[in-house]
Amino acid sequence: MDAGDTAGDAPDAVAPTPARLWEALAALAQAFEFGDCSDRSAAAAVSDLLNAAADAGDTGGDADDAAAGGVAEEMLREVYAFLSSPSSNQLAIDALSLELVKPVAKLGALMGNCWDIANAIIEFFVSNCNPRDMLSILCEAVDAPLASNGSVYFVLLFKELAKVLVLIQRRHTEQVKVALPAVLRVTNAAIPGCDKEHGKIIVDMFNAAVIIGNAIQEMCTKMVNQKKEELCSVLSLYSLQNIALVSRCKQQHIFSACGSVVLHHSKILTFCGFTYLGLLTGNDVTSATDKLSKDEDADLLDCFSFAMDGASLAVIWTYMDDEISKYAGAELESALKDVKGNHTRMWQAINILRYVLSSTHYPWVIKSHSLDLLLTIANESHIEEINDHVDVSSSVPQIFATLKAIESVMISAPDALMRKKAFAVLKQVISMVPSSQRFDILQALIKNSIFPSLTAILLDLVKDEVSRESHRADQDFIESDQLLDDGEWPPPWFSHALELVGLILKPPEGGPPCLPDHGEQVLSALNLLRFVLIIDSRGSRLRKMFGEETMRKVYSEWLIPLRPIVAGIQSESEEDGSDVANHIMYSLNPVQLVLYRCIELAEEKMKGF
Repeated sequence: MDAGDTAGDAPDAVAPTPARLWEALAALAQAFEFGDCSDRSAAAAVSDLLNAAADAGDTGGDADDAAAGGVAEEMLREVYAFLSSPSSNQLAIDALSLELVKPVAKLGALMGNCWDIANAIIEFFVSNCNPRDMLSILCEAVDAPLASNGSVYFVLLFKELAKVLVLIQRRHTEQVKVALPAVLRVTNAAIPGCDKEHGKIIVDMFNAAVIIGNAIQEMCTKMVNQKKEELCSVLSLYSLQNIALVSRCKQQHIFSACGSVVLHHSKILTFCGFTYLGLLTGNDVTSATDKLSKDEDADLLDCFSFAMDGASLAVIWTYMDDEISKYAGAELESALKDVKGNHTRMWQAINILRYVLSSTHYPWVIKSHSLDLLLTIANESHIEEINDHVDVSSSVPQIFATLKAIESVMISAPDALMRKKAFAVLKQVISMVPSSQRFDILQALIKNSIFPSLTAILLDLVKDEVSRESHRADQDFIESDQLLDDGEWPPPWFSHALELVGLILKPPEGGPPCLPDHGEQVLSALNLLRFVLIIDSRGSRLRKMFGEETMRKVYSEWLIPLRPIVAGIQSESEEDGSDVANHIMYSLNPVQLVLYRCIELAEEKMKGF
């Protein structure tokens, strides 16, 4: 059993008084004076008393807090006096270092008057004990679960952990790899409890985590070649993980204080050789990860699971925060120019933002700036050039995931302006996809949509694509009849559009479309069908896209079965006369109008067969 856990077993037997503590320290000194170094019970007795004092402070009422705080402070001063006495035995100090870090830090966290003396005691251990031993002791203390004032406890320990790291003389990277998982477990666990009451101390904890980063940076300056590269990779991933974690604070007054934390980590990333171009594309993250992709580093890499989020967020914070923007200077603008001039980098930069947009952890202000960044990257002036010369087949899964992430903002954003911005981004990114793959992307989005209103929007985008492709085909026809004869017929865009209309008007799961619930997507599908019918009827083309079999299928299987359903719902709603019924009737009016127009166009075409 850990010595720190024994106090709760017999609180009356271990009364936390300065006198008892003095007796325990005297017994410890005597044991080591006579060479009895193997028995840890003397040091454990001191620990028990401090744990009991911490428990008394944690469970007491307001009236007891001041008294308990005074007793605890006096006890800690007694410990410090014992440690710093010229007659202190180093073996006794080492024994106490094994037992006292956790209870001393706990007292410092629970009682404000104990902070300074608790800090002095742990700092004494760091300065006077073996650094590698202290690293293990501090990491064990950091891993200890706490119910009360945990963040204050960790601030104290993080600062001392940073001090001990710079004292280590060899095997630096191995020691850092031991320490960082414990630190990141704490920072990761702190965010869900980040509320107004504890906000300031959470920011203090992340600032203390920055101090650890600065200590590792100092270690890097003492190293060379491959060892330095490896440690810099660990440090950079640590900073990215912290940027991602601190960006999850959703309390506005806390979030606004996090910019300084991100700025410090941005400076660390610069030291590690990261650039805004590497952050935008994610290439610097991949490079750092590859240096650690060994079997023995698998657990460590798990601790950096949000590093790619952090890369995007480092750029987004530069957009949001004046101080970070000032630090970046012209580098971000230069990187954006570079990205927009290279289609591979452009898609890397677009797709990396999906991690932030799809996550539920980040506040809406972060996502709003992510959309702004996407609009900047997806430069409309380059669309035609990209469409004519680029194949993005290998990136289609990533592009699809990015578009789904943008859709999630369209659906869930709390205000209309952000939803409108997300839609603008969706259209822009889709327009950046080469025309040869654009229908495939839209088709996949529609097939995976579970929201009728979103499906309707996507079908309207398909209609825009049909218009664009039809206009292009008309231009080709004017230039050369031969192009029409040699090309695929009917053209791919026609087949894609018709397939999507069928998906809505005759759902694959069977039965007619669900009306009025799915009225929006049915209306968009009918509008798309009407548009295609009109395109096929106009002009002087010798060949038509609708064959007789296809046209009769559309008419008999899609349109005619829908007519009595719409008419029946309209009739029932009119008879009901309630507000809900009137709303249904008005919402289905345009569906009925477009449906009848499609039937008319279909009947006209069938007369020509």
